[in-house]
This record gives sequence, C-alpha cells and structure tokens, in this order.
Amino acid sequence: MRRTWSILTAVALAAAGFLAAGPPAAAADADLVRNGGFEAGLDGWSCSVGSGAVVTTPVHSGGSALKATPAGQDNARCSQSVTVKPDSSYTLAAWVQGAYVYLGASGTGTTDVSAWTQTPGAWKQLTTTFRTGPSTTSVTVYTHGWYGQPAHLTDDLTLVGPDPGGPGQPQPPAAPTGLTASATSAGSVSLNWSAVPGATSYTVHRDGAAPFSVTSAPAAVTGLAASTTYTFRVSAVNAAGESPKSAPASATTTGGGGGGGGLPAHALVGYLHASFANGSGYVRMADVPASWDVVNLAFGEPTSVTSGDIRFRLCPVAECPNVESEAEFKAAIKAKQAAGKKVLISIGGQNGQVQLATTAARDTFVSSVGRIIDEYGLDGLDIDFEGHSLSLATGDTDFRAPTTPVIVNLISAVRTLKARYGPDFVLTMAPETFFVQLGHQYYGSGPWGGQDPRAGAYLPVIHALRDDLTLLHVQDYNSGPIMGLDNQYHSMGGADFHIAMTDMLLTGFPVAGNTARVFPALRPDQVAIGLPATTNAGNGHTPPAEVNKALDCLTKKQNCGGYQTHGTWPALRGLMTWSINWDRFGGWEFSRNFDGYFGG
Repeated sequence: MRRTWSILTAVALAAAGFLAAGPPAAAADADLVRNGGFEAGLDGWSCSVGSGAVVTTPVHSGGSALKATPAGQDNARCSQSVTVKPDSSYTLAAWVQGAYVYLGASGTGTTDVSAWTQTPGAWKQLTTTFRTGPSTTSVTVYTHGWYGQPAHLTDDLTLVGPDPGGPGQPQPPAAPTGLTASATSAGSVSLNWSAVPGATSYTVHRDGAAPFSVTSAPAAVTGLAASTTYTFRVSAVNAAGESPKSAPASATTTGGGGGGGGLPAHALVGYLHASFANGSGYVRMADVPASWDVVNLAFGEPTSVTSGDIRFRLCPVAECPNVESEAEFKAAIKAKQAAGKKVLISIGGQNGQVQLATTAARDTFVSSVGRIIDEYGLDGLDIDFEGHSLSLATGDTDFRAPTTPVIVNLISAVRTLKARYGPDFVLTMAPETFFVQLGHQYYGSGPWGGQDPRAGAYLPVIHALRDDLTLLHVQDYNSGPIMGLDNQYHSMGGADFHIAMTDMLLTGFPVAGNTARVFPALRPDQVAIGLPATTNAGNGHTPPAEVNKALDCLTKKQNCGGYQTHGTWPALRGLMTWSINWDRFGGWEFSRNFDGYFGG
C-alpha cells in the first residue's frame, strides 16, 4: 500500500509541475510577461485586496521584488493577463520565497496548471508548462500564498514561448460601468453591469477574497455570510489585458442564512436509533434529555438502492420491547418542538444506500421524504449518504458544475423539498471525511482515472446547497489519515484531527490541489464537529479532554498543539454525535461534557 501511494504521489507531483521543468524555449520564443521583475512597481499586475507591494530587499535579482501578504480569507493573489498564440507551448517560471507560495496559469484552453513550494528564508524557482488551446489568445498568470500564512516574495516571473507579435494588436477594454449589487439570499449577491465593447470576459473583485472570472453579466457571488455588507468591483478582460476596475458597488446579505432558524448559538446534535435496536438499547423520544438541540431520527431507508422510495417505521416490538406507540412517538416529537428542539428524518446510514440515478428516482425521493416529514410533523432533513450512495462519473471534475446524475438529482431533490417547506426547513448533512476533506487531494476518479470515484463526492452537493444548509457535521471517525492544510496527515482520536478537519471547512481548500478550484469556506454557524459518543459507537472515539482542546483551539485559538489554524471561530455551532443511544450507554458522558463546556 505504501508503495502504491508513493507512485501515485509521484505521478501527481510530476503533472502539477513539481518535478522536471519543460523543454527549453526555442530561439524565437520571448518572455511575454510585463514587468515580471517588478522593477516598475506593480505596473501590469493586479493584487487582491491591496495585498501586494514592491520591496527592495530581499530580491532575487535587480532592485525590486513582489511582497504579498495574505489576510483573513484572502490568499494574496497577484495576477496578469498575457497575450499568447493559440495551440502553442509555454513555460512559466518564477523565483519565490515563503511558507507557501503558488505559481500558476489559468484560461489556457487546455489544462490549467499550478505549482507550489515551501521555501521560507530562501529563494527557489518554480516552473511549470502548458499548451494553449486552438482558440486561446490570452492566459492569466498568477502567484499567491496561503490563508493565514506570512507574506511571500516573488521575483523574475517569466512566461516564455511564441510571441503573438504583429501590428494592430487589440487594446485592453475600458472599465465596466453601471455596476449594481443586490442581495438574493443570506449567502449570495447578484451583480450586474453594462457590457464593455471588446471584452471577452470579466473579473469580479471582492475585498477579502480571490477574484474570479465570468464571461458576462449578471454574476452570482455565493458563499457569503448572512447580514454582512460586501463591496464589489469588476474589470473587463480581452487578449490585450485587463481594464481598470469599475466604481464600487455594495450590498448587504439578508439575515438567517441557511434556514432552520431557532438553533441556539451552540447546539448539540444527536442521532436517535428510532427504527432499529443494537447493543446500545432503545431510547424513547420522550426520554431524550433536554441537552439535545437537534434529534435526527435514524433512519429513513430506501426500498431498493435505486428506487428513491424512502420508508421509515418505528423499531418493531420484537426488537425493541420498550418502544412507544406511534401516537406516543408523535406526541413526544411535538413536546420536543414546543421546547425549542428540532427533530429531523435522517436518510441513509451505513446500511441505507441511496442512489438517485434517474429523475424518476429523484421525484420519488421528494414525495416519499415529504410524506415522512408530514406524517411525523418533522422540522427537516438530514442527509447521511454513506458507502456507494455518491460517486462521481468519469470526466466529472469540477465540483462547481457537477454532471453525475446521482449528484445532480440529489441537489435538485433537496432544493425542491426546501422550496416546499420554506425558510424554516432545517437541512443538515453528515458525510464521512472520505467524501469531503479527502477531496483536497483527490477528486473522483482523477484526471487519469483509477482513483476511487467517491473521493470528495459530497463537495458538489455541499457547495450547491450551501445557501440552504443549516449544519454540516462531518463524521470525524471511522476515517483513515487525511491531509490537512498544513500538508501533513492527521489521524483520528485526538484534538489534532478535529482541529485540522474543521479548519479545512472554515478556511476553504483547493480541490484535488487545483488552486483555480477552491472549495469556499463555510460559515462557522454552519459547522459542527461529528464524533462517536463512546468507544463502542465507532472507531476514533475522542476523550472529553481532547474534545475540549479542539473546541478551545477553534473558538479561542488556545490549546492548538502543533497545528496552526487559519482563523478563530467563536461562532462554531457545536458538536454532533453518534449517538444519543450510545451516549446513554456511556452514562451521558458526551452530552454532559458539552453542557459543561458551553454552560448548558
């Protein structure tokens, strides 16, 4: 196994430009970057949130170098649009220095490339190559650091290849005018502006975030915090370069993003074994302690893997002698809700594989889940798809625009349910780390095939539904080692694992190492940490003292050990556990520790 990982890693590194540089440039080739040595200040360069500055020491050569400083959710990206020839090979190189420094090219028309290195205190050259597409006339070259890291340096940045040359080259377009911004939800804003003659694309700039490209207006900006004011500018781009930025426009997102209002600032979420028995024993709904703010009924399961027909029933008397009647169960749910608690139906689980491979299955899923919610008067839905429920088809490589039917149909089904039940509908998800954080390294079957197609498969679902998502509580258990943002592997069972895995959700991360495809950070109020309640409940049980260390680090930046988070999030929503039944089996240790920490 170790040998196999080494081979895969070597192939991935070589493809990303970490190993051998490309062939030397031909004699007729030219360096096409403008002011790549930064001797003319930032002329020709655009740096996010004013993160870039020119310094005179240290430099690699000449008298100046670029110093860019990440801050908050900004990774200090500096970029330049460069005119190129179609169907031609280019070599991108730069000398860099810093904890994490990236160099890349986007808009190539083929495969966008990037390379990165860790080289604090010493200059190191990054090099990568690419070929332009048959109709590509401009690319964007960029360098950036990483969130929460110190400033990085770049010097002598070059793009060497065929010179498009020739008289009458186009001029950069004029700055866009008429920019307007309007909030469309708690987590999104719509931008509009007048079209610019000669522009082939536009770049949207927001303070505190990396710019992104769109082909035309209007543009939707998602992943924003509720009740927050944002300021935007837009620039126009063509083969000759990028225009100055437009006049700013601001908008304030609406309140209560994610739906499911009424949760306390710090919530305890637990699964109730309502439909089956195991070694933990049956717990009646009326006997669930008041500590639990969200109770997920485990489980609604399909009649077959691909039917989409979800059924729920209380545990049979033969299996659970102390099970309550349907009437008692429904009355207990109403009592919980009257006390401010939320009760959801959880779909899936370890044994409930659900694959919505057809639109017919999608529609059946919507109608059958709706019947369960209506019959029991529930507050919403928990998606606990495990095993082989979600996987990505070959060629489905961009989490922002999925094409795999089981993914697309699930997103559509949940949106339909959300629209049916309105803004108070509670939506939670409980994926395993394999389907989320592993996507930082591997996504689907990969560019060459052969990877597990389930890797990162929850990411397109989370991303598409982030404006409707109340809580994401990834299962930080039953997991193999996962690489964090520090490029180190972390193993379950201690505070370090929960810190590193949660930091990824609250910071965002490149998917499959592609810095042009960053999974955006979730709001801290949308995130809870998932743990097993006892050693019997699952592999990776974390003792209460280690749970508290993780909470200290994430909410106060204390007791972090060797891991440095990329922020501090006092609004982290709380904890989830499998399960309420196992917590009772363990003497309520998990919930009592939660109450003790948060003053419940």
